[in-house]
Amino acid sequence: MRLSIGSDHAGFEQKQALAAYLRDAGHEVIDRGPDNDDRVDYPDFAVPVARDVAEGAVERGVLVCGTGIGMAMAADKVPGIRAANIITPQFAALCREHNDANLITLSGRFVSLEENERILDAFLSTDFAGGRHTGRVEKIMALD
Repeated sequence: MRLSIGSDHAGFEQKQALAAYLRDAGHEVIDRGPDNDDRVDYPDFAVPVARDVAEGAVERGVLVCGTGIGMAMAADKVPGIRAANIITPQFAALCREHNDANLITLSGRFVSLEENERILDAFLSTDFAGGRHTGRVEKIMALD
C-alpha cells in the first residue's frame, strides 16, 4: 500500500520508527516531514499528508503528534479526509470498518511504539464494511 506520513516535533521519533516499520512491512511510504525534532507547528505537516490522501497520491495517511488530537483536527479540514485519532487497535479497526477512515492520527507521547504498530496493523488490514455504514459516510462527506 502507498502511504503518506508526517509528524510534529512531539511525534518525530515515533514517525521515524513507524515509517521504517511500514517500509519493512512492504509499504511504500512518503515522508512529509519534519526532518528533525526541532519545534514545528503540526498543521504544516498535517495538511500535506491529508492532501496526498485526498488527491489520491496515496491510499492512506498517518500523522503523529503528542496526542494525535491536533493532527486530526487539522487533517479533517482538508476536503475528502476522514481522519480519526486512535489509541487502541480495536478503535483502528472500527474507524475503518464503520467510518472508512482514510487517515489515522497517533499519539507519540502517550501510546507506546509497539501499541502504535499494532494500531497501524489494524488500520491497514481492515476493510470498510459498507452496507448500513455507506450512507453515513456519504452524509459525512457531504459536509465538505
